[in-house]
Formats: sequence, C-alpha cells, structure tokens
Amino acid sequence: MLRVNIHEAKTHLSRCLEDVGKGETILICNRNRPVAEIRPVAAYRKTPRPVGLAKGVFQVPDTFFDDLPDEEISLFDGEDG
Repeated sequence: MLRVNIHEAKTHLSRCLEDVGKGETILICNRNRPVAEIRPVAAYRKTPRPVGLAKGVFQVPDTFFDDLPDEEISLFDGEDG
C-alpha cells in the first residue's frame, strides 16, 4: 500500500492511477492522517454471464405465483395488518 499526501496525489495523479491499474492500493493522507483510499475496481466481464447456472439445483414451487394474503400486503403499505 502506497501512502501519499494530498498535494502529491494531485500533482502525480496519472502516476498514481498507473500504480492502481497494476493492482496497488494508494492511501491518501492529509497531514499524515489517512482520509481516502484509491484501489482497483473489479475487472469488467468481457462475456455475458450465462443464463441458467442453477438449473436443476432448485425448483420454484407453483405457490410462488399465488397472490399474497391481504395481511402481508397491508404490511407493505405500512399498515398494522
């Protein structure tokens, strides 16, 4: 983890971002007190996620599509049921 002060981070932002791109985490400090952290984000998925990964693992019961009872609907509306 790299520690830099605010002035250094502003002056060398491009270099800091290059380091972050390589997987480094940068701790930004104000008068040697940590105030922020810059870290790499998760890699972007290049291929779409496949559909049906849990096929055969579980089955949705037919009652899933039944209407909710009035008592539960009133709870969603903020009523006491």
